[in-house]
Amino acid sequence: MKSIRQPLLGGLLAGLSIAIGGSVFLMVENQVVGALLFSVGLFSVCVFGFSLFTGKVCYVFDNPPAFAKSLPFIWLGNLAGAVGFGLLLLLTRLEPQLTARAAAVCEKKLSQSPLSAFVLAFCCDLLIYIAVEGYKTIPHEVGKYLAILFGVMVFILCGFEHCVANMFYFTVGRAWSLKAAAYLLLMTLGNAAGGVALPLLRKAFSR
Repeated sequence: MKSIRQPLLGGLLAGLSIAIGGSVFLMVENQVVGALLFSVGLFSVCVFGFSLFTGKVCYVFDNPPAFAKSLPFIWLGNLAGAVGFGLLLLLTRLEPQLTARAAAVCEKKLSQSPLSAFVLAFCCDLLIYIAVEGYKTIPHEVGKYLAILFGVMVFILCGFEHCVANMFYFTVGRAWSLKAAAYLLLMTLGNAAGGVALPLLRKAFSR
């Protein structure tokens, strides 16, 4: 039971953290400032050790099989945290602004082709790996946090697809549908593929 509870709870906290980042991104007018402040999500995940699917999946080949088995529970925890926080915000005075902006974001995400969604999700997790691995391995304190900052800002400003952030956007944008669910699963696969790509290429390069 503990093997399920921990990834679920850690995933819920990570989903909540990313949703907080998504909230500020939607609330500010300037996109660059929004991307900068969105990094509070990954910052919280890295500093407090929460379980974010898009970060954890990068290390699936560095761990025993039990690690891979925990990933679906992490994803479900991320979903619960992101959707739960989104539903909570819909009860507040922020609802009109959040919903209007998120709806516009969701329209773009759901009007693209499946191939576009997959490729942009793949690209997103290249940046997530750079951010997380940079935080783990860079010895200098400033460098560790710059890795998070630049990794997040680049994927946000490029319009790459992050499955956990989209869980939140689909919720506050009232955009959930069968199509949205299918696109979310496709983006999850794209994130997973991008997350393992750089680690595998690094290993091949170092041989």
